[in-house]
Amino acid sequence: MSTTPFSRPGAVDLSALKRPAGGAPGAGPRPGSAASPAPGSAGPAGSYAVEVAEENFQQVLEASMNALVLMVFYSRTQMPASAQLADDLTTLADEFEGKYLLGRVDVDAVPQIAQAVQIPTVPYVVAVVQGRPMPLFQEVAPIDDLRAALTQVMQQLATQGVAGRHQPLTQAMAEEEGEELLDPRYAPAQDALAAGDLDGAVAEYQKLVDANPADVEAAGGLAMAKVLQRTQGADLAQARQAAADQPEDVDAQTLVADLDLAGGHVDDAFARLVDLVRRTSGDDRDRARTHLLGLFAAVGNDDPRVLKGRRDLASALF
Repeated sequence: MSTTPFSRPGAVDLSALKRPAGGAPGAGPRPGSAASPAPGSAGPAGSYAVEVAEENFQQVLEASMNALVLMVFYSRTQMPASAQLADDLTTLADEFEGKYLLGRVDVDAVPQIAQAVQIPTVPYVVAVVQGRPMPLFQEVAPIDDLRAALTQVMQQLATQGVAGRHQPLTQAMAEEEGEELLDPRYAPAQDALAAGDLDGAVAEYQKLVDANPADVEAAGGLAMAKVLQRTQGADLAQARQAAADQPEDVDAQTLVADLDLAGGHVDDAFARLVDLVRRTSGDDRDRARTHLLGLFAAVGNDDPRVLKGRRDLASALF
């Protein structure tokens, strides 16, 4: 197990991010807090969360070579509210659909990990990018504030080429040491994303789609890589202002939709383009519709939000 403290700086500057507001240290847990899983098992109802033990600690860190890993250190005895924070981050990991893998470290169950990495307190949340740990925050906060803070993290990392995604974890994958978290077929595309080479990522995903048009994962990866390509260097505030000033401008509206999607606001992105389809006609309407279909592919056609978006699109068209 690594004994590197989690206080050293990393390669990605997250210092400009505001800490989530509204959380008070020592606050009690909210009703409905789930029981703690055993070390090494998946977190509560989380497809992108794993309870960390000595046996899988290194594996979780290695997953950060392909996409962001967050580690939350919590204790139900030292600070009960920290366990709710861990559960909220598990919920958000599902919402962000693999943009980060959450490693849950129960310091009551595995104090040796907390001691080895020298965490100063609980709760303690650390981002790990390409093996490099960077502290994020050490306060309990409402889930809405956590969502906003993590959206900022994703947007900043995306501008620096850190935009990979984890595959959903199964119980067996979470427990089996050494199991690959990512399908190796997608490694070249993920490596290109990690290197900030969005053109290369698009090209690699395109190869997979050309070789097998039925590969929905590759098609989704291609669509998402194109979203990141289109939003690279874009200023969110300026884009929103332009869209507000020009509500019928397809380019302005689709850019904000792309930025919303990249930031995890999937429903907002879909709603914006459905409304645009409803308001426009002719070529503009077709462009908006086609763009929305691309966003559906980026999220995944079996996602409930996509199913709802398709129903809303059909209603707007007819």
